[in-house]
Amino acid sequence: MKVSSLVEEILTAYVEEEGSICDNEDALEVVQRVDSRLRRLKKKPLLDVIDQVLEKMNDKTDNELNQAVVGLWKQDDSTRSNKKRKTEKDSKVGITGSAGSKSSVNSKDTKKRSSSEDDDESESKTESELPENKVKLSDLGGVDSIVDEVLELIALPLAHPEVFTALGSDIPRGVLLHGPPGCGKTMLAHAIANEIGCAFVSVSAPSVVSGMSGESEKKLRSLFEEAKELAPCLVFIDEIDAITPKRENAQREMERRIVAQLLTCMDDVALSKTHGRPVMVIGATNRPDAIDPALRRGGRFDHEVCMPVPDQAGRQRILETLAQKLKIDGDCSFKELAKRTPGYVGADLSALVSAAGASALKRIFRNLGELGESSLTNDDDMNDDTNPPEKVNNSENSVVRRFLQKYPDPLPEQDLEGLSIVYADFLDALTHVVPSSKREGFATVPDVTWKDVGAMGTIREELEFAFVQRIQDPEIFLKVGISTHAGVLLWGPPGCGKTLIAKAVANESQANFISIKGPELLNKYVGESERAVRQLFVRARASTPCIIFFDELDALVPRRDESQSEASARVVNTLLSELDGTSDRSGIYVIAATNRPDMIDAAMLRPGRLDKQLFVELPNSADRTEILRKVCAKNKSPLNADVDLASIARQNTCRNFSGADLAELVHEASMCALKRALASKQPVEIGLADFEQAFAKVRPSVSDTDREKYLALQQTWGS
Repeated sequence: MKVSSLVEEILTAYVEEEGSICDNEDALEVVQRVDSRLRRLKKKPLLDVIDQVLEKMNDKTDNELNQAVVGLWKQDDSTRSNKKRKTEKDSKVGITGSAGSKSSVNSKDTKKRSSSEDDDESESKTESELPENKVKLSDLGGVDSIVDEVLELIALPLAHPEVFTALGSDIPRGVLLHGPPGCGKTMLAHAIANEIGCAFVSVSAPSVVSGMSGESEKKLRSLFEEAKELAPCLVFIDEIDAITPKRENAQREMERRIVAQLLTCMDDVALSKTHGRPVMVIGATNRPDAIDPALRRGGRFDHEVCMPVPDQAGRQRILETLAQKLKIDGDCSFKELAKRTPGYVGADLSALVSAAGASALKRIFRNLGELGESSLTNDDDMNDDTNPPEKVNNSENSVVRRFLQKYPDPLPEQDLEGLSIVYADFLDALTHVVPSSKREGFATVPDVTWKDVGAMGTIREELEFAFVQRIQDPEIFLKVGISTHAGVLLWGPPGCGKTLIAKAVANESQANFISIKGPELLNKYVGESERAVRQLFVRARASTPCIIFFDELDALVPRRDESQSEASARVVNTLLSELDGTSDRSGIYVIAATNRPDMIDAAMLRPGRLDKQLFVELPNSADRTEILRKVCAKNKSPLNADVDLASIARQNTCRNFSGADLAELVHEASMCALKRALASKQPVEIGLADFEQAFAKVRPSVSDTDREKYLALQQTWGS
């Protein structure tokens, strides 16, 4: 871009925003402040360019004024008076917004128009004509307790501020809604505003940020000035973390100024400064820890409300609410659907309902398309040598394409009356919808059940009482004064199924599950490992009930002694403080696994943390038989009649085989049987000879020496 064009663009924008320019020196300061590239040019040539641009702008302004005067000659007195009143009204709207309207600040146009026709056309569309969000509290499901809390904090002060004035106290000024994405923070804010019936000003935080210096702060001031004029008013700032980062970590000075301006604006909405007309602010974010601490003190965002991932009862209520608008045929078990959708938030359930509708459409297309499918095939495919019948595409797209060919026009109403969604459509949609929590690394329920776990009956009973019953019936434990906090350490030789047990427990209790490999929380930068531990528990609190599984715990919390580094000790201290309950641990259960229990810091094993230690030993012959049967049943391995799994499990070669070794043994035997079947072109069957070949390839993971060490540790620790 040429220098003259760039200067003209900057000065034109400045004049439209700020007003006139005094002299050339003033214009020079403006252009150099806006664009740093112009600071590199010499002053005299740049001033010459500015002179030319200002002269051109003045000539353009004179021509526009002359045209405006000529246009006024053709208007009568009444038209000119109406035009004058309209200009005054537009100027007021450009600063404060239309009084009494429930609108978004994003729809305001605070810039002056260069053309009067565009100005008239845009301003003729009043705020009431713009689409409004008509969501009500009745449209929300599974958040009854949160709705009651938010209504108490917001509805009462907005509806009856005189009560607080009579008591001599100030109303709460702000409420911070935080939780995982898709849990309904924005919808809740709109529903509360519609339920109360007060003025509502909504703004997306990124839209506040401007490239011009001072424009972002000006937008915030205009926002709160508008709220004061519309009071009683509710201000909603979505994704507030985008404009309120911690000032010590802010990359630019503009970010610090925006935070400071928002602090000042929230201090200016006290009842004493708004003449008793309440103004309240709701902020929504899924990163509450990224917000500047000055905003989270009393007098600003006084209260914080967490909207967690809904539990099974909450998901059932959400599905029932969404289904009120659907045409469902037959019985639909929303309770069963809620049980099958752990980790789903409101947005995921809404996507599930939409996917069920899409599945119903495919089914309807298939049924309607069958009426003309044979004729289409005969006419279009059988007579075409280049497209033989065996190559016809039978995919869903082909079904839709044939349907569109048969029905190019809209379907008649009598055909639409019988269309509906059935329960099978919801089950089909479950296979296509992935919850956002799973895509974003949050907790989900694993698909491993006790049917996939062989043997380990004693450990299963211990974990059923420690986790499953506590999660499903917490009231029973609270009646006798037993804390619902639970922590279990599973230790034993590698490959014995410690991770498999943890997943089966989470599935049995229908709790969310977060699996953490010990080293993955470690970071070379100072403070990052401790922050990862804190974020882990924040994530778990938003997904309660939740089971956190620490695999290879000895790598994360080794013994603290003189040989350990300071960074490793800080990680251990952070994890100990989180487990000790300095934060709310209700609904969070911890399972850890290790094959080196002697290396774990002793403080981790005291009561209140990992207070139960269970030894997962190598399986005996009966356990090995059951594990082999489970593995063969899961893999659907066809066994020959001469194969006796109990006899194989009793062999001395299997003495030190763990569960993982037995699974590898079946895999190798299957590979041997497959190779033999391919060579002889016979059906695949695993015979005894295949297992004998597999024994030559698979070796036990635990030696006799290691087994003796674990038995000695068992004597020291107890079982």
